[in-house]
Amino acid sequence: MIVAVGASSFAEGNETLMTYLSDHGIELRKNPYARRMTKDEIIAHLEGVEGLLAGLETLDAEVFGKCPKLRAIARIGIGMDNVDQEAAKTYGIKVSNTPEGPTEAVAEMTVTSLLMLLHNIDAHNRDVHQGIWKKRIGRSVSEVRVLLVGYGRIGRRVGELLKEFGTEVMVYDKYQPDLSTVTFEEGIVRADVISIHASGEEEIISENIFCEMKQGVIILNSARGGLISEDGLYRALKEGKVAGFWGDSLWQEPYHGKICEFENAILTPHISTYTKKCRANMEMQATKNLIRDLGL
Repeated sequence: MIVAVGASSFAEGNETLMTYLSDHGIELRKNPYARRMTKDEIIAHLEGVEGLLAGLETLDAEVFGKCPKLRAIARIGIGMDNVDQEAAKTYGIKVSNTPEGPTEAVAEMTVTSLLMLLHNIDAHNRDVHQGIWKKRIGRSVSEVRVLLVGYGRIGRRVGELLKEFGTEVMVYDKYQPDLSTVTFEEGIVRADVISIHASGEEEIISENIFCEMKQGVIILNSARGGLISEDGLYRALKEGKVAGFWGDSLWQEPYHGKICEFENAILTPHISTYTKKCRANMEMQATKNLIRDLGL
């Protein structure tokens, strides 16, 4: 059976996984673009295919209607916003994800990015490479107050790691009010650092929210680019309201937008889960989910 891969990379150097697939009679049709596929590209990619190991490509009723053989989708990762699950149900397509796999890797990347911004590591590195010997005063992670927006597996792990440094952590989760320690409005006003770990696509940090934030706030986003107003962030960075930004999930991917203008914006190409351990665990779990749903 041929199984398509939507994810831009899959099973690279993972012989165990390739053997597992072969033992189940599966031949892979890999993503030939090494990026997120457009809707037309994924439709063509799925021709004659019954199973998909999905990345972040759009999978909706239009796609399903043009891919009548598709029976199962296994998302490699947590987020399911790119999959229209109601449409999948209508077309009789089983859908799964891997909610446990990314937690540690994404939490590590979030804390790493915060440390880079607090200690001006990127700026210092650029200076030294350009022959400039300039020292900037940074801040200790124990000095800042962090607001976690979203308190699922990743948000909780980020909180645990930060507390090890002695950081004061505030929590706001719209869907878990019993776990929230502040309201959204309180947290935004008080936070030195805002770290986004929410699900969905609804904009959380809209343009008017930036004026409520502290001067020199740092914003971290490992969730979805659309959760933050790009225009609002641009103005806040330009005016110095936001002192630093890290984003791993951006507004368009590949991203060539206006936030690239700012040296204090660390932009990474959706690679928080790109550790050997994390990818191997997620890819194996997604493969097992797909094999189960295809009845192999």
